[in-house]
Amino acid sequence: MKIAACLMLTTALATALASCSGLPNDVEDPGPPLEVFAVVLGTAQDGGLPQVGCFDECCADAREDPELRRLVSSVLIVDARGAGPPRRWLLDCTPDLQEQVASARGVLAPRTAGDGGRPPLFDGIFPTHAHLGHYAGLLQLGREAYGAKGQRVFATERMERFLLGNDPFAHLVESGALVLERIAPGDAITLAPDLVVEPLSVPHRDEFSDTVAFVVRGPEGSLCYLPDIDKWERWDTAIEDVVRGVDVALLDGTFFADGEIPGRSMRDIPHPFIAESIARFRRLEPSERGRIWFTHLNHTNPVARPGSVSEAAVLSAGMHVARDGQVFRL
Repeated sequence: MKIAACLMLTTALATALASCSGLPNDVEDPGPPLEVFAVVLGTAQDGGLPQVGCFDECCADAREDPELRRLVSSVLIVDARGAGPPRRWLLDCTPDLQEQVASARGVLAPRTAGDGGRPPLFDGIFPTHAHLGHYAGLLQLGREAYGAKGQRVFATERMERFLLGNDPFAHLVESGALVLERIAPGDAITLAPDLVVEPLSVPHRDEFSDTVAFVVRGPEGSLCYLPDIDKWERWDTAIEDVVRGVDVALLDGTFFADGEIPGRSMRDIPHPFIAESIARFRRLEPSERGRIWFTHLNHTNPVARPGSVSEAAVLSAGMHVARDGQVFRL
């Protein structure tokens, strides 16, 4: 089933590259070939779908049917311009990194090996925060697995302190596998003259680090990746303004509604319920609502199942549910 899931994502990426469509919503794109684009490597909450220890229908069915499976939320930014291998940057480094690298192998071409370790898989990794699904994949870059040398990781001051203050991540830095580079919310990082990433500070359960979202602006399009936030109303930035400012908004859709996890207070794990987001975003223009794609779906979230009543509610409101393997032109 794992192999099948990887093949599905690889096929989706290969099809997009071959057709040069770059659009994920089944609308034919008459534009030029893909050169700068984003690939959705995963759309599940930190534990993935299926999730460990869950034998309910949502996870049991996903174990039987790879089409129901979702890898952990992550996005790959690719700049395929030029004669050499594509440049690529990873937003969130997940526990599913091995499968996600395999699924995107068409743009993760080998590079010349460096001294003392394998060449970095990415030109940079941008973790949003220090919760399981967003940084644990860094462990795959150590000598027990990939054995990277000089892999750049762009981290806020608190995220940097977390990594340096905890082994084995501190050892990855000390050994040279990872090279930390400080970023700050509001300060754009230039990846190319016409390709920038800007971190935005968002409120979340910041036990270990702060939390950021990323806005990526390329020559032909823009994308916001915001997989985790406590509640929209707790943010001093209006999410509507963020949506209006980009072409694609991959937003926190962890849970559909309150009561989704029996026997557990969901106030302990605050996220904007999709049902709340639908009600709030109705004030947006239809074209603006069409930019919204819910991601970071918990295994209990009914929208994770294609064709569900809950997914239909999202679609009827003019928004979308993201899926693994989508490609967005930047």
